[in-house]
Amino acid sequence: MPYTEIQYIAMELRKLVKDREWERYHTPANLAKAISIEASELLESFLWANDDLNWKNCPAPLFESLSDEVADVFIYTLQFCDRMGIDLIASTKAKIAKNIEKYPVEKCKGNCQKYTEF
Repeated sequence: MPYTEIQYIAMELRKLVKDREWERYHTPANLAKAISIEASELLESFLWANDDLNWKNCPAPLFESLSDEVADVFIYTLQFCDRMGIDLIASTKAKIAKNIEKYPVEKCKGNCQKYTEF
């Protein structure tokens, strides 16, 4: 059975970490911190930006920076899931199903309130 792309990336990340002897640093807590830090770096790109800016046509250096930061978030998330034994695809599908139930279209369409508010 061939590997999925996510499984392949997870294997590549395991090898990268093992080859550099970084396993001892990649605790669940450190990986969770890294996710938060990288997500903050992604958000930093939008600090003081004009909300009307056409982000789909942003300058190449900014696009590259955004691409790198979102990749960092994904990498650390995948490493966290790998370390914790979480199936990222299965848990994502389960969370989508929960959100569909929590946020029924007839109550939520066009409404940004939290589910406890409607």
